[in-house]
Amino acid sequence: MRILLVEDDASLSRFVEKGLYEAGHQIEVTDNGKYALTLCMTEQFDVAVVDRMLPGLDGLSLVKAMRAAQITTPVLFLTSLGGVDDRVEGLEAGGDDYLTKPFAFSELLARVTALSRRSVNITAQASPELKYADLTLNLFEHTASRQGQVLDLQPKEFRILELFMRHPGRVITRTMLLEHVWDIHFDPQTSVVETHISRLRNKLEKPFGDTLIQTVRGAGYKLEHKAETGLC
Repeated sequence: MRILLVEDDASLSRFVEKGLYEAGHQIEVTDNGKYALTLCMTEQFDVAVVDRMLPGLDGLSLVKAMRAAQITTPVLFLTSLGGVDDRVEGLEAGGDDYLTKPFAFSELLARVTALSRRSVNITAQASPELKYADLTLNLFEHTASRQGQVLDLQPKEFRILELFMRHPGRVITRTMLLEHVWDIHFDPQTSVVETHISRLRNKLEKPFGDTLIQTVRGAGYKLEHKAETGLC
């Protein structure tokens, strides 16, 4: 199981990370709510364990943003706020479960495991294909086609297109592309993103006479179909 842990208490974070790792799970850890949101938008997790009291983007705001973006990853809130109103607020924000600090690790593990069953069921029912307009991406066979015509995509191009097709109509920033496709968490000061986007556009758009990947000036790119019409 792949778990996102968002916790700014370094000692507690290490304790939970170690326990989950020893239980056989893969853990991504951050103490930053904004970065956690980027991870959720670009990566797949079975469960997210989120501290409510985070600096910057707090846990409630993080989960609200996830749900607004239609990210359905089950969320377990960790918090020192144990009142009924606090629990209700967390659940209404989009959380799925609530665990009050201090807690026994065995209980956290049991709750995470229970939440993961929901994620597994959703995944099992999901189609291996992503579709947008006349574009199809088969995640199992790692193939792409448009209007029934197979597209010859390189691995990086496929990952870029997968990210776009998971979030059609939403702006995908250069930073998100670097993190998702190249696993780079800093600006390499190169045109690697722009070069790959250009190559992908040539394969997706030129043979079909329209535009799929839109440039959003000063922000990034988004997948949005626009037919091209010539003027006489």
